Amino acid sequence: MVIVMNREVMEKATFGAGCFWGVEAAFKKMPGVLETRVGYAGGYTEDPDYQKVCSGKTGHAEACEITFDPEQVSYDDLLTLFWNIHDPTQKDRQGNDVGTQYRSVIFYHNEEQKKKAERSMIRVQKSHRDKIVTKIEPAKEFWEAEGYHQDYLLMNPGGYCHVNMAKVEKIIEQLKK
Repeated sequence: MVIVMNREVMEKATFGAGCFWGVEAAFKKMPGVLETRVGYAGGYTEDPDYQKVCSGKTGHAEACEITFDPEQVSYDDLLTLFWNIHDPTQKDRQGNDVGTQYRSVIFYHNEEQKKKAERSMIRVQKSHRDKIVTKIEPAKEFWEAEGYHQDYLLMNPGGYCHVNMAKVEKIIEQLKK
C-alpha cells in the first residue's frame, strides 16, 4: 500500500512477532518509521477485541502496522529488525506469551514486499537450526487495538516485553552503517 503524505510517498508494513507492545516499541526506534499502531490481523472475525483475540477463536494475530518513508528506511531493513526481535522458529509463542495470536507472521501489502519477505526468510533460515515457522500472508483488514494498547510501553515503561530493546538499538546502529 502506498500513501501520500505531505507530497512524500509513504508505505505500510505489518508484522506479527509476539506481543504487539514490544514489536511496536522496537519499530518506533527505527529512523524513517513515521507512525505505528497495534491491532489484530490475519483472522476471520470482524471487529475483534483483545478478549476475543486472546480466546484463540478469531484467527487474528497481534500485529503492528507501520507507516514508513522508503527514502529513509527500506522494507529490507524493517525485515531485518523483524527477524531479530523474536524467535521465528517458535510456533504460536514468544517469551511468556503462548497462543495463536502470538504467531510469527509477515503481512505483505504488495507483490514486492511478498518477494522480499520470502527472500529474507530463505536467507535467515540459514542462521537457524530449527525450521522457521513464520507465515507470509497478504495484508487484509487491520483492526486497531484498544487505545490502552497503543504506545503501551511508552506509557508503562516497566511493562512486560519479550523484545530485547538493547539488541534493537544495536541492530538499528548496524543498519545505519
